[in-house]
Amino acid sequence: MFTKDGIKELHGLMHERMDLLLRHVATVPDNLLREPLSGFGHPSVWKQLVHILSCEEGWVHDLQDKPFAGWQEEDVATMAALQATKRRIVDATRAYLGSLSEAQLNATLAKRPQDWGGELRSPAFILLHVITHAFHHKGQIVAMLRIQGHPAPDTDLQAV
Repeated sequence: MFTKDGIKELHGLMHERMDLLLRHVATVPDNLLREPLSGFGHPSVWKQLVHILSCEEGWVHDLQDKPFAGWQEEDVATMAALQATKRRIVDATRAYLGSLSEAQLNATLAKRPQDWGGELRSPAFILLHVITHAFHHKGQIVAMLRIQGHPAPDTDLQAV
């Protein structure tokens, strides 16, 4: 159904698009990044960024049945800290993906991980969800930046 190469490619492209967005976010005044905007579940640009990354890390920990203490926006108070955390999470996700066979990637989890929420799925399904989840919230960030008068560049997968 899914291949390691396919998931790796989509995951890499998603993070390339996130890097493009982060380069733009770095030009926006910090107070705007932390300003709450109504109508969004995670009400600031910074909270959205933290949510994207903490979910990826948490879900990959869950797939491995590893405990995840979580972290908050205070743990990544600067763009440099956020980018370092992002690199660490990307590397950990790629290492996990690399540890799987194609069969393991596509097999529904046989045992419920300790902190698992929802139906048991395959690692491929959850990793694809990591990617679609990030794009969902990236779109919310783009909308927030537009509202704040700092429209982002095109971050679509097909953007040139």
